[in-house]
Amino acid sequence: MNKYIKFVIAALMIAGGIYLMMNRNIGWGIVMVIFSAIPVLLFFKNEFILLAFWFLRKQNMEKASKWLSKITNFKSQLHRSQFGYFHYLQGLTLAQEQPQKVEPYMKKALEYGLNMKHDRAMATLNIAAGAMQKGRRQEAIKLLEEAKRLDTAGMMTEQIKMMKDQLKMPSMQKHVHNPNMRQRGRFF
Repeated sequence: MNKYIKFVIAALMIAGGIYLMMNRNIGWGIVMVIFSAIPVLLFFKNEFILLAFWFLRKQNMEKASKWLSKITNFKSQLHRSQFGYFHYLQGLTLAQEQPQKVEPYMKKALEYGLNMKHDRAMATLNIAAGAMQKGRRQEAIKLLEEAKRLDTAGMMTEQIKMMKDQLKMPSMQKHVHNPNMRQRGRFF
C-alpha cells in the first residue's frame, strides 16, 4: 500500500473518531482514534519489512525473501528511514545461499543508516566476512574491531572471535605447494 494512502486513512479515522465523540458516542470515538494508530504505525514501518523480520526471526529465509520481493521500488514504497533495513534484510536472506552477494547489500545498508547498534555490528561483521573471503586481511581486521566496538550487548562475541582466529591462520596461496612432493622437471 502506498505510504500516502496510509496517512490519508489514518487522518480519516481520526476525524471519524472525533466526529463520534462530538455526537456523544465517546466509547466508539476512542476506539476509532486508537485504531487509527495502526495506519500511522504502518506509515513509518512498512508491513512487508515487518513480516520479513518476523520470518527472519523464525529462520524461514524463503518466506522472508518472498515478502521482501513484494517491495519493487524501495524509494517510492518505503520511508527514507527504512532504506537501510531493506538492504540489510536482503543481505541477511542471501547470506546462507549466496554469501558473495551479501557485502554490497550490507554496505548500502550502512550507507543509508541502521538505527540499532547490533544491526550495524551485524552488517559490519558481514562486510568483514566478505573482505576475508576476498583476501583483504587488513580491511577485515579493521571491520572486526569496529564490529566488536558496536556489539555492546555481546551477542556476536563468539562470531567475532571465530573470525579473528581464522585471520590468524596462515593463508594458503595458490602458488604454495606441498614441500614433501617430489620436484618434477619440465620434461618428466
